[in-house]
Amino acid sequence: MCTGSSEDKTSWLWSIYNETKQQTQDLIPVISNNFVNPDTIFANNQMSLQDIEIYGFDYDYTLAFYSSHLHTLIFNIARDILIDEHRYPEGLKEYDYMPNFVIRGLHYDVQKALLMKIDAFHYIQLGTVYRGLNPVPEKEVIAMYEGSHVPLEIMSDFYGKSSHGHTMKQFMDIFSLPEMTLLSCVNDYFMKHNIDYEPVHLYKDVKEAIGDVHVRGIMYRAVEADIGNFQSSYLDIDRGMNYIVGKDWRDLFDVVIVPFRRVTDKGVLLWDRIHHLEKGQIYKQGNLYEFLRLTGWRGSKVLYFGDHIYSDLADLTLKHGWRTGAIIPELRKEIKIMNTEEYVHTMTWLQALTGLLEQMQVHWDPASQTVIQQWINEREEMRLRTKDIFNAQFGSLFRTYHNPTYFSRRLSRFADIYMPSLSCLLNYDLQHTFYPRRTPLQHESPIWPEQTSTGDLSF
Repeated sequence: MCTGSSEDKTSWLWSIYNETKQQTQDLIPVISNNFVNPDTIFANNQMSLQDIEIYGFDYDYTLAFYSSHLHTLIFNIARDILIDEHRYPEGLKEYDYMPNFVIRGLHYDVQKALLMKIDAFHYIQLGTVYRGLNPVPEKEVIAMYEGSHVPLEIMSDFYGKSSHGHTMKQFMDIFSLPEMTLLSCVNDYFMKHNIDYEPVHLYKDVKEAIGDVHVRGIMYRAVEADIGNFQSSYLDIDRGMNYIVGKDWRDLFDVVIVPFRRVTDKGVLLWDRIHHLEKGQIYKQGNLYEFLRLTGWRGSKVLYFGDHIYSDLADLTLKHGWRTGAIIPELRKEIKIMNTEEYVHTMTWLQALTGLLEQMQVHWDPASQTVIQQWINEREEMRLRTKDIFNAQFGSLFRTYHNPTYFSRRLSRFADIYMPSLSCLLNYDLQHTFYPRRTPLQHESPIWPEQTSTGDLSF
C-alpha cells in the first residue's frame, strides 16, 4: 500500500492499473482459444439421456421454426385491425415492424406504458426503460418507482401469469416480439401527436388485435398461401410437418396431440371415447392429466422440449417431475457475439477493472478517489458498450449488466437443459450425461481450473 504524497498515490494507482491491463492483454489469446460452440447443450441440472424413455416436443419454435417474415406479418395484420376495427388513427400505417427493437423476456408496465428489462432480483436495468420508441431518463424512472426495484405484488406470479391488481406483463413467447413492437409504435404515435389516451385501454386493444391474428386464423391462412417464404409451417400441424419432414412424418411419433378426441386425416373430430392412445393417430381437446392417465408417462423418464418457459415447461417439471429442455433460438446469436474478439477483449478488461475497483476502493484520500472515479466512469462506458453489442435498446436476453435477467432466472428454474435448437441433440449419443458447470458461490474460493483471475466471462 502506498502512503506517500498525493502525487505518489496517484502514480501508484495508475501503475497498478497499467500492470493489471497488461496482464489482461496477456490472457486474451488464451481465452480466445476457448470459444463456445453454438451447438452446445447447456445444463442447469444434471441429467443423463440413458435414463430417458420418452421424448416429447412442442411444435412452434421447437419442431418448427419461422422466418422473420412471420413477425412482420403479425405486426402488419394487428396494426390494420387496430385501424379498421378499433378506429385507431390511419397514421399508424407509417410504422413498419422493427425486427431488432425488442428482445424476449421484457416486462411492460401496463398503467405507465413502459417497456423495460428487469433482473432476477426485480431491479430495473436503468437505460432499458422505453416509453414508445424513446428511452426514459434514469432520474424519471427512479422517481416513478421510488428507486429501481419493482415490488413483487405488482409483478406476475410464479408462473408469469397476471391476476387482479398486477400491472406488469412479462413477454416470454417468441410470438410476443411483434406485440411488444406494436405497443411501442402505438404509444410513440400518440405521444408524437399529443393524443390523450388511457394506457390500460391501449394495452388491451393491442393484446386483442394480436390475439385476433392467431384466433381468427388470419396469420395461418397467409402462411399457408406462401409457406415457402416463411421457411416453416402452417399451424395446422399436418401441413407444417408435411412441409418440414414429409408425408410420413407421423411415423416418427407415438402420439400427436393438437390439444382428446381423435381427429381424422381431414381434421374431423370423432365422438368415440378414448381409452388408449394409438401410434400414428392425432388427438385434440385433451388435457395433461388425461394424457398422463392414458399413457402412464410420469416422472424423470420423460424429457419434454419447448420454447415457452412457463406454458411449455413449468408445470411439467414442478408438478409432474418430467425432465425439460428449453429451446432458445436467440442463444445461437448471443454465443456468436460472445465469441467475437471485441466481446472477449471488452469483457476480460471489464472483469479485471471491476476487481481492481473492489480492491482499491479502501483509499479515501482525494487524490485516490479522483483516480478511482475515472475507473468507475470507464467501467460504466464499457458496460453500456457491452449491452449495445447484443441489442442497442435492451442488451442481452440472459443478463443485465451483472445479474441474470428475470428470464434467465426462470430458465434455470424450469429447464434441466437448454439449447438453440433441437438439432443440437445430434452432437450427443443416447448415453450422454449433461453436467451443470460448478461455479463458486460468493462465499466459496474460486479453486476450480476454469476460473481465472478475471472471473467468469458472463454477458
